[in-house]
Amino acid sequence: MGRTIAVVNQKGGVGKTTSAVNLAACVGAHGYRVLLCDIDPQGNATSGLGVNKRSVQRSTYDMIIGSVPAGDILLHTAFRNLDLLPANINLAGAELELSMLDNRESRIRRALAPLKQDYDFIFLDCPPSLGLITLNALCAVDTVLVPIQCEYYALEGLSQLMGTIRQVKRRYNGLLELEGVLLTMYDGRLNLTQQVVQEVKRFFPQKVYATVIPRNVRLSEAPSFGQPVWYYDKSSRGAQAYDALAAEFLKKNGK
Repeated sequence: MGRTIAVVNQKGGVGKTTSAVNLAACVGAHGYRVLLCDIDPQGNATSGLGVNKRSVQRSTYDMIIGSVPAGDILLHTAFRNLDLLPANINLAGAELELSMLDNRESRIRRALAPLKQDYDFIFLDCPPSLGLITLNALCAVDTVLVPIQCEYYALEGLSQLMGTIRQVKRRYNGLLELEGVLLTMYDGRLNLTQQVVQEVKRFFPQKVYATVIPRNVRLSEAPSFGQPVWYYDKSSRGAQAYDALAAEFLKKNGK
């Protein structure tokens, strides 16, 4: 059975989608079967894997709201062992529609259940909010991976996120755990970066990945070419960092 991981942070611009796409691609490159489920209405994970989100006929919106089987919207990507459940702009209205449906918190869990046996890992790229779609994701997964930007406002809102995770664990998903905290946009030359790292490690003892993701031009360029950075420029610092993260992630998961 595949292990399911939600990549979540309600703050935008923290490297959430970058981390979801590149970690999924690197885990696939290590030989494991990976599915990336894009449930962010912006659809950046979809375009980051070379899929034109405007031409997607059926998306995770149809899976969540229309009960279309996940297998019917599944796309095979050009990247090793990596499949995609794509998103498009239709997902933008899903929050309102979800609020009127029965069992609204468990629709993603039920949709993904038939696919879990086909994959080693399923990653969910969540919206930058704590709305109903993110709630659905938290009810569907085993663990939560939280990317945090190494900047002043990094810890703002984190207590709210952890409070939401605790509530979901108590009410809907008793097995939910924190997978880990990933430090992104790291610049070791800055005193501020070191202060943020210390604060995050104090806030999340034993849960911060040793691997940090640096600021890197190649990492920023790769999405515009529809490629994870490992395939865009394998020798770049960004690619090497996500490959190291994949190795650390797999080791933590007993692989």
